[in-house]
Amino acid sequence: MKVRVYVSLKNGVLDPQGRAIHHAIEGLGIHGVNDVRAGKMIELEVDPSVTDGQLEEMASKLLANMVIENYRIERLAA
Repeated sequence: MKVRVYVSLKNGVLDPQGRAIHHAIEGLGIHGVNDVRAGKMIELEVDPSVTDGQLEEMASKLLANMVIENYRIERLAA
């Protein structure tokens, strides 16, 4: 089973990567993009026996820095 964990910065946390992407978009001559927030997506292949609780523990203790980041877990249908 595939699981995706999306990690993003919390609101109010400065995002220099997002700012650099925004600047590059404007450099392409594309206007109208008001804000960019960069994040990451981690894809895991897990056994069906891996519980939601175990996924939550992985995300909160290892995959995301809970001080500055949020995460969302998505199980993908087979």
